[in-house]
Amino acid sequence: MSDIVIESLCSLLPKRIHKLGELAYNLWWTWHPESQRIFQRIDNVLWEQVYHNPVKFLRQAPRKALANAAKDSRTLDMYDRTLRDFTNYMHSKESVNGNGKTWYQQFKGAWPAKKGPVAYFSFEYGLHESLPMYSGGLGVLAGDHLKEASDMGVPLVGVGFLYLQGYFRQRITEDGWQEANYDQLDFEQLPITQVHDAAGDPLVLCVEMPGRCIYFNMWKAQVGRVPLYLMDTDLPENSPQDRVLTQRLYTPDPDTRINQEMVLGIGGVRALREMKIAPAVWHMNEGHPAFLTLERARELVQKGKSFEQAVQIVKKNTVFTTHTPVPAGNDKFPAWQIDRHLNGFWEQLGITRDQFMALGNDEGAFGMTPLALRLSSKANGVSELHGEVSRAMWKWMYPNGDVPIGHITNGIHTQTWLSRRMKRLFDGYLGAGWLNRLDDPETWEMLDEIPDDDLWTVRKHLKRKLASFMRDRARVKWITHLQHPVQIVAGGVLIDPNVLTIGFARRFATYKRATLMLRDVPRLMRLINNPAMPVQILFAGKSHPADEPGKRLIQELYRTVKNADSAGRLVFIEDYDMNVARYLVQGVDVWMNTPRRPYEASGTSGMKAGLNGALNFSVLDGWWRECWNGKNGWAIGEDKSFDDIEKQDLADCESLYSALENEIVPLYYSTDDDGLPHEWLKWMRESVRTVAPAFSTRRMVKQYVREAYAPLANDK
Repeated sequence: MSDIVIESLCSLLPKRIHKLGELAYNLWWTWHPESQRIFQRIDNVLWEQVYHNPVKFLRQAPRKALANAAKDSRTLDMYDRTLRDFTNYMHSKESVNGNGKTWYQQFKGAWPAKKGPVAYFSFEYGLHESLPMYSGGLGVLAGDHLKEASDMGVPLVGVGFLYLQGYFRQRITEDGWQEANYDQLDFEQLPITQVHDAAGDPLVLCVEMPGRCIYFNMWKAQVGRVPLYLMDTDLPENSPQDRVLTQRLYTPDPDTRINQEMVLGIGGVRALREMKIAPAVWHMNEGHPAFLTLERARELVQKGKSFEQAVQIVKKNTVFTTHTPVPAGNDKFPAWQIDRHLNGFWEQLGITRDQFMALGNDEGAFGMTPLALRLSSKANGVSELHGEVSRAMWKWMYPNGDVPIGHITNGIHTQTWLSRRMKRLFDGYLGAGWLNRLDDPETWEMLDEIPDDDLWTVRKHLKRKLASFMRDRARVKWITHLQHPVQIVAGGVLIDPNVLTIGFARRFATYKRATLMLRDVPRLMRLINNPAMPVQILFAGKSHPADEPGKRLIQELYRTVKNADSAGRLVFIEDYDMNVARYLVQGVDVWMNTPRRPYEASGTSGMKAGLNGALNFSVLDGWWRECWNGKNGWAIGEDKSFDDIEKQDLADCESLYSALENEIVPLYYSTDDDGLPHEWLKWMRESVRTVAPAFSTRRMVKQYVREAYAPLANDK
């Protein structure tokens, strides 16, 4: 039935370019810029209006524009190249090794196809701004994981939710208060197709609850070679409260949250079974889907296994990745909630209520992370330091002191986050097929061959592109009377692409210390308004709608941004998402990160900036602690943690300002007679050289395959 939907879109297009309809329904286009440029050439204004959604675009594109595209030689050349690349990719002729086989097809530890794929479960997926099913780093990491698995040919399927309203759109009031607005998505206009049963009807399944059943259907987003199955409970069979279970991401209501996690874990297993998908390995991205372990154990008990036998079988092929060292980020539910929503489930497992509660025991509550740890054989944090912190957090679960949590440091999907101009530069100097070897450090030694003038030209282009993007957004708000003139200035209309530009963008949780610089506002104003060496700092990010302290941080920061003394050099960019992120990580000179160590599990935005030539300036936490070598960026503070938070903040604030005033700003503005900052460019090369290979999802997914997927899939 999904073929019918795709064919229907294709039939609306001129025959010469009708396969654009097929391309629109495969998110492969999200990491292949030339395919997106085809849509831009047809109607660039409409492409922006539909926020880069190709399905919606093709349904709304004027017939005249489509007819002209079908006759334009340049558009047709791009179309033919793109379709050839897409077809070769989907049939494994284009690969990460360039010899007709994917990396996985040549991997010595590959498991037999009959054993099935890896089933990757995540609460959110950040694939593209046109599919707003993500809130931040966890989701974007999941999306990058799927894209890299596709590139490498790793057999994998994703499971998650299709949120009717996605995550919220952010609006900042004149007083700096964050307001949350929600858009209702039209699934028929998204690059997804509905999953049908053998009779051709929409597939509908259910998860039994005490006194009722929660029904859900399935949608599929095709991510290159990887299918992502998304659950939706907005069905007439459900009660009003159950219809909204998949309405919004990260609802603060605990009853909604536990029901969501039951549908994701229990319902996700049932959906895969119904679609005849038998995973060889089950990978839980964070603790939200951990109920899948209990559903799989229930299946085995129903087939005659004892509960103890079932647990051992489930553990043998289950992987768990934990992402946060912050207690609030590890869901747990009081006993009364478990009684209310899971009453009777333990009987199906053949155990008592006390035995069931012990599976998730977390200081008297039922914790999803303890459940995931107890029923997995492989567990990992997402950076070296996070692995250490996680072992310390959960050591109480292991009386013998041997905490089975390792680490696999996160990475980024290179082709998603690398700017088109930077890629063209790399194409000319890194050698043919360099993308097939992007995780090989030797590939990046050729960076020294790039002339300083060429590298600096690309950097200036990316900064101008960022400035243009921010001015365009400000213009829209101005002509639609959505903001006060002072807010237009605060939004970046005065940004200067010739000034040292620092970016800071992330979720506004208190431990991320977005207002660390505000501990000394006079010093900040002197820094940004230095007439000889000015600095501009761009802030972006959302706070969870229920996080009042986080929203107050935004308000405090925004009031400083609006201060006339900042001369428009402090900027807050509203509604941070993947589109805004691309412009920021590609266009800034320095990427700043100020978490209170050791609460940054990994952090991937700095990797994206570093890949594009920005220099990182961060606390030695998460991934940066592993990457920093003293020549590729700067450290804020020392490689140690404090017991006294106030002392830590004071020390880190002083370190931050000292580095900016004495090292970073002078280095950027130090130019030779030819006007080029040669020393800065030397640091840029070192940044790319150290970030690109070691912190790519190519390295990361290989590590998951070698250390987790293959050993578990091949375990007899």
